[in-house]
Amino acid sequence: MYFTLDEIVRWLGLTVFEIWVNLISILAFTVVFALKYDPTADIYSNNWWMIFFPLFAGDAFNAYFCVIVFIRMQLEAAIKLAMLRMCWSATFLSMTFTFKLLLYKKLLGQIHLDYSEVFAPVFILLQLIAVRACQQN
Repeated sequence: MYFTLDEIVRWLGLTVFEIWVNLISILAFTVVFALKYDPTADIYSNNWWMIFFPLFAGDAFNAYFCVIVFIRMQLEAAIKLAMLRMCWSATFLSMTFTFKLLLYKKLLGQIHLDYSEVFAPVFILLQLIAVRACQQN
């Protein structure tokens, strides 16, 4: 059984545009990451910043989009709904950004954390999504 797009949008609390931005940034990250380990392409051999750049750029685009949506909802006098959406979007973006930043620093060797500590923001986000999914009609 596959989830419909409406179910995914309701459970994740993201718009279709935000989902597409995340998918495109993950696709670009995957391609650049594969080039890092290609023995014939010596382009990205030691530069982790260039590899993680699509993920951070996707987060920046999503944050910009969320601010625009927040301002538009405020102008339409949906203040309570705007605040709830902004809180959820800020939580989602901060957890995913924290995970990506911790993974980036772990791969650079700048921090000495276990991978369970690096993945902690993802675990918290999954719990929040599970709670959100259970509250849906």
